[in-house]
Amino acid sequence: MSAAWTVKDCKGELLSRFIGSSRLEVARKLLPTRYDPFRLEVSSSYREQFDRHLDNVLKREEWRIVPLKRRSSTHRRNSTTQLEFAFN
Repeated sequence: MSAAWTVKDCKGELLSRFIGSSRLEVARKLLPTRYDPFRLEVSSSYREQFDRHLDNVLKREEWRIVPLKRRSSTHRRNSTTQLEFAFN
């Protein structure tokens, strides 16, 4: 399971302003209309509306929601391993 998600544009660049901990969180950031997270979970018709709206935005902008790849760093700070997000 991925630790973070973001948006990749048609040039293959990752858009850091849309980073989120889940695909749904990123999708909600993309839409100008704020969708209620609880209703997205419990109402299939509400989720269908959300998905249609999201699909339209992604197609229009030529974007995709993608997981960020994690890579471990060899550097250590305070005896814990740091994780860096690869934007490739």
